[in-house]
Amino acid sequence: MTDLPTFIAGLPKVELHVHHVGSASPRIVAELAARHEGRSPVPADPEALADYFAFRDFAHFVEVYLSVVDLIRDADDVWLLTHEVARELARQQVRYAELTVTPYSHVSRGIPAPAFGEAIEDARKRAEADFGIALRWCFDIPGEAGLPAAEQTLRIALDERPDGLISFGLGGPEIGVPRPQFKPYFDQARAAGLRSVPHAGETTGPETIWDALRELGAERIGHGISAAQDPALLAYLAERRIPLEIAPTSNVRTRAVPSLDAHPLPRLVEAGVPVSINSDDPPMFGTTLNDEYAVAARLLRLGPDGVAALARAAVAAAFLAPAEQARITAEIDAYLASAAR
Repeated sequence: MTDLPTFIAGLPKVELHVHHVGSASPRIVAELAARHEGRSPVPADPEALADYFAFRDFAHFVEVYLSVVDLIRDADDVWLLTHEVARELARQQVRYAELTVTPYSHVSRGIPAPAFGEAIEDARKRAEADFGIALRWCFDIPGEAGLPAAEQTLRIALDERPDGLISFGLGGPEIGVPRPQFKPYFDQARAAGLRSVPHAGETTGPETIWDALRELGAERIGHGISAAQDPALLAYLAERRIPLEIAPTSNVRTRAVPSLDAHPLPRLVEAGVPVSINSDDPPMFGTTLNDEYAVAARLLRLGPDGVAALARAAVAAAFLAPAEQARITAEIDAYLASAAR
């Protein structure tokens, strides 16, 4: 049997909670910053980005995140970012990823919605041919921008409807951004066939998760870690098999939890809640999906069998056709069997 880090590195995976801009590697952020030098506070030196990405709290994280968004000035930037994010994921044996994309942030900065949609779609198709990874989109509302952003995100989703679009989300700060106000937009997105995957319960309590379930029809919850505080909510999530998208390092870096050892992942799993392991904004948080699997393995005291079970659980939580779920699950099983020899 290979050692656990090597096993994780080769394990076929899916990634369900990873942000488009937040996945830009230091190399790509620096390249974009150099393209727009003098017009952005973002360093054009990859090594300087580690200090730039040292977040004081969640509000500071959002501020820094938006400064990176400002580097995406045209459709060529969008294409480069998308294709390179796919490259980085494929290097970690990710077979399928649902990327959270915030079209409002780019369209409001002057990129026409049709050009944005064409860029991500062309990059998606090229990435599948180049790297063997399938990408799908979750168009999310930046909660801090309020209802005008919700209206525009919905319109872009429904009017442009890129082939890779499968879900509708809600990100940004939770404090001061009540979930129920977004119900009409989620109702329309769901009526059009999009799945509901809002963030909730990362920096706020369980009531935000209840709101996401009751008002937004959430089928998966982004983060959802405060569910550990509410036994009734844990039971509800476990009984209805509603997965939480867990990204442990992200929760520490944004100060949502004080340390990895204090992370509620073990309590969530003990309660029978389905979870997937994810990287969120990996370069900004100094992590990778492989690193997050290693963290989860330590917190849950797992060996290769348990880590493979986490990978299977992520596949089960993905918005994939049953045949595709079966194909990736079979690949995980074959990999585990081969590693055990």
